[in-house]
Amino acid sequence: MKNLFIYTLLFLSFSISAQERFIEDSFKLKKTETKTYATKNGEALKLDIYQPENDTMQQRPVIIFMHGGGFAGGTRTNSAEVKFAEKAAKKGYVAVQISYRLTRKGQSFGCDYEASGKMETFKLAAEDFMDAVSFMVKNKDEYGIDTSKIIVGGSSAGAEAVLNAVYNQRLMFQDTTKYKNIDLAGVFSLAGAIVDARYITEENAVPGIFFHGTEDNLVPYATAPHHWCDPDQPGYIMLDGSKTITQNLANLNTAYMLYSFEGGKHEHSGMPFDYLPEVFEFFNSVFLNGENRQLEVWK
Repeated sequence: MKNLFIYTLLFLSFSISAQERFIEDSFKLKKTETKTYATKNGEALKLDIYQPENDTMQQRPVIIFMHGGGFAGGTRTNSAEVKFAEKAAKKGYVAVQISYRLTRKGQSFGCDYEASGKMETFKLAAEDFMDAVSFMVKNKDEYGIDTSKIIVGGSSAGAEAVLNAVYNQRLMFQDTTKYKNIDLAGVFSLAGAIVDARYITEENAVPGIFFHGTEDNLVPYATAPHHWCDPDQPGYIMLDGSKTITQNLANLNTAYMLYSFEGGKHEHSGMPFDYLPEVFEFFNSVFLNGENRQLEVWK
């Protein structure tokens, strides 16, 4: 009877810890590791890896995030996204923040920059992102990563790169087989958009969480020109934002959660700390455990 009581306590302890993991802050942090995932044109592209300390789980989900900045600025070490990575690691994730080629540094990415150049910018950033994901997949054993549970995300320009890499691979990459070994569990987008939502199919309809202001003046909430350029301006290119993407996911019976901020502009590209409990709950139930939810929240 005593042994049964001890076994029951151990079982309950395991059940509680399994429920709390990925939801509650259950770990301290290991020292952050910085690695070079690629070198392009002499530039070392780096990523920072955040991990839980004293973690016995051998295969953990990973969150790989790409900062914003108009492809001209921003950094993987900005305080908001570092805080997000630390929170994720405390919950039991491996969290990764990446740098990438800032091909528009010191230059415009607005209506005076030709549409073909914008497409090339999207392609290069999407390539960098997928190369970072590939690096983590290749090093899965070193970092204890479950490659069936890869969550990718980005903010603003980073979200554009990530979303295009996920949903518009045929437009971004000449050789789409290059990344065929990568299986994505979910997308976390803060004010992002893609070139053409018609390329979302059953094969690439990855579940997602989307945050977007309905009056975003840079990246469209639904379908509109990038930066709201006029048709006669060089930078005129139509993009499909969060609302249009989620409509396509709904049609394909794919899980998503869309936070729409009525009247909000591009400030909703910032990390939504007030809503992270809901985000991590959705990560756990949908991305990690396969529930199919389609939720729309208006703020």
